Amino acid sequence: MKTGTMNKNPLLKAFLLPGLPHLVLAADQNPGWKKIKACFSEVRKSIDLLNPDVLLVYSTYWPSILGHQVLTRPLSEWTHVDDQFHALGSIPYKIKGDELLGSLIVQKSKERGLYAKTVNYQGFPIDTGSVVVHELVNASAKRPMVVVSSNIYADRAETIVFGKAAVDALKEQGKTAVAIIVSSLSNRLHSEVVAPADDHIHSQKDHEWNLKFLEFLKEGRLEDVSQLSRQFHREARVHKVANFKPFWWLSAVMGQNNLYAGEILGYEPVCGTGAAVVGLTPAHKAAKDLEFDENDPDRYGGERNVIGGDEEEDAGSDAAFMSEEEVFGKAP
Repeated sequence: MKTGTMNKNPLLKAFLLPGLPHLVLAADQNPGWKKIKACFSEVRKSIDLLNPDVLLVYSTYWPSILGHQVLTRPLSEWTHVDDQFHALGSIPYKIKGDELLGSLIVQKSKERGLYAKTVNYQGFPIDTGSVVVHELVNASAKRPMVVVSSNIYADRAETIVFGKAAVDALKEQGKTAVAIIVSSLSNRLHSEVVAPADDHIHSQKDHEWNLKFLEFLKEGRLEDVSQLSRQFHREARVHKVANFKPFWWLSAVMGQNNLYAGEILGYEPVCGTGAAVVGLTPAHKAAKDLEFDENDPDRYGGERNVIGGDEEEDAGSDAAFMSEEEVFGKAP
């Protein structure tokens, strides 16, 4: 536990990490997969230097429906087999948790108007992304890992409030953390069998949007990426709602601004998806570009008709959409 975290953001650094099982079980089958796996070693070294009390993980591979869930089991020991890529093999794991912090995140979430609950029982099926990240950056269970779910029906406001609840809990306990979002950029898997040696980003459009997001992240523009997430979802993702939320949560946890030093450690295709390893470190100087200005809620106000659409929410979100010319610049 570190001192002096009550009055400042306890988050030391953040990472975007991919979570497909190929990176653990089949990395040698493709040079790009091997490169991404090697990037995890750099992430592990960075975390060891910072020596946080806990790893705080938001995994898009763990979808929840009824509210938000937080893994609080002190030690989760099991053997994981991915339900889609089971032919690759199994991953035994021992994940150490932080029951007190996880329970407090749930409490703080409820205080901010959210429905949340703890998950603590033997044999709970921890998601592939969390297992992959754990095995590549924390396999020895050197520090506890608190994993939170990605609610598939949560809108931007609810996701932001959930992130702020995690910061509340860290501050109250005086703990420091490294935040990790487990997600790809573009998320279209190959619809036909593609040999590992022939792997590629699913489409050129996906690749171009991935590069634009990586450009923003390299400049430390986390809040701009958060505000553009809806448009990116429209342009470069299949309609898997949970997948475009992580930057909302991460911005709320780290601080909703562009005050970061970004580092792109790697970007390669993994089964058609855009697998990127990105680090964001709090900095004192913001990117030159201005941020967007969507609302910054502190408490969840209840159902916002996420499934059916809400005119007020839609009107606010449309302001964040840009034309491709505005994003990529005019064609020569």
